[in-house]
Amino acid sequence: MVTAGQCEGESGMSAGSPDPPSRPSRAGRDLRAAIGVGVVLGAAIILSLLMVRFVFIGIVAAAVAVSTVELASALKRGADIRISLVPVLVGGQAMLWLSWPFGLRGTLVAFVITVLACLAWRFRHGVDGYVRDVTASVFTAAYVPLFAAFAAMLVRPEDGAFRALCFVIGVVASDTGGYAFGVLFGKHPMAPKISPKKSWEGFGGSMLVGVVAGVLSVTLMLDGQWWQGALFGAALVGTATLGDLMESLIKRDLGIKDMGNLLPGHGGLMDRMDSLLPSAAAAWMMLFWLIPT
Repeated sequence: MVTAGQCEGESGMSAGSPDPPSRPSRAGRDLRAAIGVGVVLGAAIILSLLMVRFVFIGIVAAAVAVSTVELASALKRGADIRISLVPVLVGGQAMLWLSWPFGLRGTLVAFVITVLACLAWRFRHGVDGYVRDVTASVFTAAYVPLFAAFAAMLVRPEDGAFRALCFVIGVVASDTGGYAFGVLFGKHPMAPKISPKKSWEGFGGSMLVGVVAGVLSVTLMLDGQWWQGALFGAALVGTATLGDLMESLIKRDLGIKDMGNLLPGHGGLMDRMDSLLPSAAAAWMMLFWLIPT
């Protein structure tokens, strides 16, 4: 004989009990919000490239400014590191905007001036922590605006819009493939001490989808050969994965979960830039080598 109490236990709740708390998705985030934010950001980038390429640099510049502030804030609250924010912000914008008329030379000159400004700006806080803070400032200047400047340089040639689209498509394909394969098939952790959710199955999905995207985008938009697209896609998968792991290490070292909370379902903007930043440099170098202008 089964009592009413036993029936309630088997069903999980009685008629008058509140609904149980929703379980987190296997994906580990608000999927609807993440997809919605991703669609909006992707649409803005694609429209800027197809309509006015110069606007794309403005979008990159805004993203760099926000990401720099987020990283500076994370370093301060996680390890009490004070970067030279003003020189890094101003110098970062100079790296991006000088890349349009002067290319790599203008970006590197702006970077060197930014480093010198960071060294001098920190004088006012005295001796304690000077090396630590200056090192973090130079790291921030290289990690965010310098890498991002390569994305701006992608749009300089006449076919620059398509070059930048190949870059964006490659990174999105890598992230999407890794996310889907990791959620569905992930069993073997790739780097459990750094990013427990990242699996070798997910990396395989990133490589598969990323290479296919590279082949299609390079052959259809840049009139390249299939093997050039395959090399391009594989390179972006490698740098995108490296970027993910690198930011995970930074956050674990600082003892924080996200760089910020600006984007629902994603965290901070810097949490979305992690795979894009090193991949921008890789995309510029690979296309410069494979399909010179």
